[in-house]
Amino acid sequence: MKKAFLELHLSVLLAGWTGIFGKLLSLSPGLIVFWRIVFAGALLWAFLALRRSIEPVVRRDRIGIALVGALLMLQWTLFYASIKASNVSIAIVAFSSIGFFTAIFEPLMTHGRISLKEIAFSVLTLIGISFIFHFDTQYRTGIILGLVSAAGAAVLAILFRHYKAKYRATTVMSWQLVGGFVAACALMPLYRWLAPPEPFTPQGIDWLYMLIFSSFCTIGMYLLQIQSLEKISAFTVNLTYNLEPVYSIILAMIIFGEARDLGYSFYLGLCCIGASVLLQTWSVVRLQRKATAAQKRRAAAELQKSGGETA
Repeated sequence: MKKAFLELHLSVLLAGWTGIFGKLLSLSPGLIVFWRIVFAGALLWAFLALRRSIEPVVRRDRIGIALVGALLMLQWTLFYASIKASNVSIAIVAFSSIGFFTAIFEPLMTHGRISLKEIAFSVLTLIGISFIFHFDTQYRTGIILGLVSAAGAAVLAILFRHYKAKYRATTVMSWQLVGGFVAACALMPLYRWLAPPEPFTPQGIDWLYMLIFSSFCTIGMYLLQIQSLEKISAFTVNLTYNLEPVYSIILAMIIFGEARDLGYSFYLGLCCIGASVLLQTWSVVRLQRKATAAQKRRAAAELQKSGGETA
């Protein structure tokens, strides 16, 4: 169990580096995503081939997962555009609105009930973002891009859950990367025409950054998360991933010295977002405990009933 928790926290720490590499790489957002997909896709397919664990997927689902991958490519591009337009801390804070968008989109897409409590908690995140948006006007473009990226990520999480119920996570991810690669290739001529001129391939140290980014912070993070799920509940994993923005912001402050560029409005907004995460975590833990207690009561009642019948 200790090994599983170590794998889980290591995967969260690697996820926290995702935004850092977005800042370190000198490539524009579209090319960062293109080469991340190329490197990560090649590594993942090679890994599956070596382990002989390529899972058959019906044609209809391959197309569906590939389309989700195309959306993933766009969402990644918006996220890195948010970082380039502001900084890592601002982009991560804006991306924290994913909880709000999930609370809205999930009931609409799954025909479930809207949770007013989840929306109320998520409104705290929006209030925090509004503090930063209102006072730190230089970051408005980055915040808007981060919000759109978060909305896309919320839709992705819901769609991923649908296919994850039918196939292994590595299978879904591999076909997502195929879809992202096809979409990136199709849109690349338009992107190159709209974006400022730059070399198509990574230059100098960017090759090393991209290799580390794709192997450790994409495939490594993903595999560690899957391995931890073998012994730790998905509930615990999801709660632990609330630490990802914290890791990203701390790393950005250490590596890029972003603390000196952020005003009081950022920290006020961050407190609101932190309160939202804590309230959501407390609510989920409370519900989980109630469900566990109810399950124990039912089990005890059934045991008592069966004992009485035996007597």
